[in-house]
Amino acid sequence: MSMLARARAELVALKPYASARRSGVDARIRLDANESPWDGDGAQAQAINRYPEPQPDLLRERLASLYATTPQRVWIGRGSDEAIDLLLRAFCVAGRDNVVALAPTFGMYRIGATVQGAQFRAFPLDAQNDFALDTDALLALVDDDTKLVFACSPNNPTGTLYHAQLDALATALAGRALLAVDEAYIEFADAPSATALIDHHANLAVLRTLSKAHGLAGARVGALIAREDVVDLVARIAPPYPLPVPSTRAALAALDDDALARTRERIATLVRERERLRESLIALDCVDRVWPSSGNFLLVRFDDARAAFSRLLDSGILVRDFSAQPGLAHCLRISIGLPEQNDAVIAALTGSTR
Repeated sequence: MSMLARARAELVALKPYASARRSGVDARIRLDANESPWDGDGAQAQAINRYPEPQPDLLRERLASLYATTPQRVWIGRGSDEAIDLLLRAFCVAGRDNVVALAPTFGMYRIGATVQGAQFRAFPLDAQNDFALDTDALLALVDDDTKLVFACSPNNPTGTLYHAQLDALATALAGRALLAVDEAYIEFADAPSATALIDHHANLAVLRTLSKAHGLAGARVGALIAREDVVDLVARIAPPYPLPVPSTRAALAALDDDALARTRERIATLVRERERLRESLIALDCVDRVWPSSGNFLLVRFDDARAAFSRLLDSGILVRDFSAQPGLAHCLRISIGLPEQNDAVIAALTGSTR
């Protein structure tokens, strides 16, 4: 069953905006898009006086190769956030439909649903049970008006990996809701991507990003991977030129062979540092618990998170305070840095000088 049957009918029927670059026609002299005929001067000349490709072919091919899929199943946008927003707009009717997600998890699912006017249903995860997912209990939140179920895996901020349950979850949601798997941190996990499941599940979409493992957070390059009908629907309602030219260039540079080799080395370093930092934190008297993580961060519960946050900040180290979120009292999320930066975290928490 195509997921378009669960999408907004008026958007399925929508004829997309016919931008100048959608025609697929090129010529030596371009006078079709009301652009300036002058590029920047001198060092500023970057050919940015022209509109970019709506979906740069070369980048789409490279991302498809990286994610073991086909270019037709890839839509590229401004980070994962834009894909989240477009999926919500494509499938959810304001005031009627609902979205299900985990709690705690990435906050943009709730914000995006609220902006779209969709009800947000949070499935509470138990910190004492290592944030394990009870799929039957989660499915109890799903009804006829559920259009999307978001599963961040590894989850942010807990670091929990749910990939072993995704196949069964997608099967249970078949014909009912689109399962959107956010794999922003999958490079740091010992698990294959869920993209391999798309052949078996028409209701599965995967979100990927170059922000984390590839070091391009400032370039804002993300991808939605799904069946062709879902990708086509998202492209139909997206802005005509999602990716700026400099972002495309940065992404292509990050995906050449040498850059990918460096990225693999850096991922290995971060994974080693994650485990080293975890062991060091567990040994501290001020730390109550450090959860296992499959991301490039650790969720840590302190005896006094406010005091720990202050000690770190006094040493020039900024971490993320999640204490206000339900079930995360006294919890800080610490991103994994360079070895010397991780050493500085331990030194700040112990009051030692190095």
